[in-house]
Amino acid sequence: MHSWLTDMKILEYSSKNFWTDLQKSCANAANSPEAESVAKAVIEDVRKRGDKALFEATKKFDRAYISAKNIRVSGDEILRARKLVSKRDADALRDSIKNVSFFNSKTKPKNWRAKNPHGATVGENFYPIDRVGLYIPGGQAPLVSTVIMTCTLAKIAGCREICVCTPPAPDGSINAYLLRALDLLGIREIYKVGGAQAIAAMAIGTKSIKPVDKIFGPGNAFVIGAKRILFGEVGIDLLPGPSEVLIIADGGAKPEFVAADLLSQAEHGSGKEKIYFITVSKPLAEKVKKELPKQAKSLSRAEKLLKIIDVGTCIIHVPNLEAAAETANFIAPEHMELHLQAPEAEKLSKLIHTAGAVLVGEETPTVLGDFCAGPSHTLPTGRTGRFSSGLQVSDFMRRSSYVKYSKANGSCKRALKTVAEFAKMESLDAHGRSLEIRLD
Repeated sequence: MHSWLTDMKILEYSSKNFWTDLQKSCANAANSPEAESVAKAVIEDVRKRGDKALFEATKKFDRAYISAKNIRVSGDEILRARKLVSKRDADALRDSIKNVSFFNSKTKPKNWRAKNPHGATVGENFYPIDRVGLYIPGGQAPLVSTVIMTCTLAKIAGCREICVCTPPAPDGSINAYLLRALDLLGIREIYKVGGAQAIAAMAIGTKSIKPVDKIFGPGNAFVIGAKRILFGEVGIDLLPGPSEVLIIADGGAKPEFVAADLLSQAEHGSGKEKIYFITVSKPLAEKVKKELPKQAKSLSRAEKLLKIIDVGTCIIHVPNLEAAAETANFIAPEHMELHLQAPEAEKLSKLIHTAGAVLVGEETPTVLGDFCAGPSHTLPTGRTGRFSSGLQVSDFMRRSSYVKYSKANGSCKRALKTVAEFAKMESLDAHGRSLEIRLD
């Protein structure tokens, strides 16, 4: 039995140091100066030596030998994946794609036109980003679902070119399930490269990999560090770090459900995952504390899960659900579950405005959002939900405003007085003259 079971404290909302202690527990695990330093060196090497730097980094970090001949996944490898993946598994992939397509098709922005108060025509035009790069984590937990949660959105947006990078196994292969998901989505430009070197290749370009306009997808601290460094040189979606989940529950919640859902997000494997549990019931908090290691020991990643329980768990006792909402909005969690009865769950869901995803009711575990519900599971972490949202179709598009004034319909004349006054206020007489000359 781990000693933390007796030592672990429950944060009390009424405590004098509550907000200070809570802030410490929310420290952004994605920020790693050491990883960013490594990423910077990799980026500069790719910038100088291109493919050679990619091949050496892949050998060093992934223990895989790749070259210009095999860096891109071949048609034969895709055909092999079709044979290796069972019909049952392929049907599961298709079901997820169907749900993700259904949800995200409804969010695609549309062009519009309207008359403004001057009588001019104004509006917006939306265009797919021409070439996008998608990073799919591999390793011990190949994120097959991330293929669907990113590529489907790029397809809906209409991106003309979709480039995918994912780290190879030591034998140079790519996980068959990853390839089958990409195959079902019609993605054919797939490269066997991961880590900071993949982000550098997509941003800068090499002989083998053409540069992209914007990069998407989660990754480890080196990937996040590379994305942060290259932002501006290339578009970047989010800087999603280790997985997070926050559960709010009342005294009627089932401790075994709460523990199972907390553990499901702790098993991603980085060692820096965060699991938060907020409750109005101290007896429930104690039951969950005991249930966590009990369930963890029966799971395949028991050792890593016990470590996350030890260092990444924050249990919080609050006096009421309003305080729970206030605390949740401060944490701004990636995933948030409400283990409450229907009236209270719906009421509380309206008070939460910083969560990446809100899962309502004890029968809606986060895994549904992770794999198949519909919204993308690429969500803000490390309190970045205070100012950013989860991945959506509009992130794969860019917007231009549309403005059309006319002398004939009087819109230019109706704008003249305002333009003249602003030109005077800002001492920009050429600005004012540029409209006046059309009305002389």
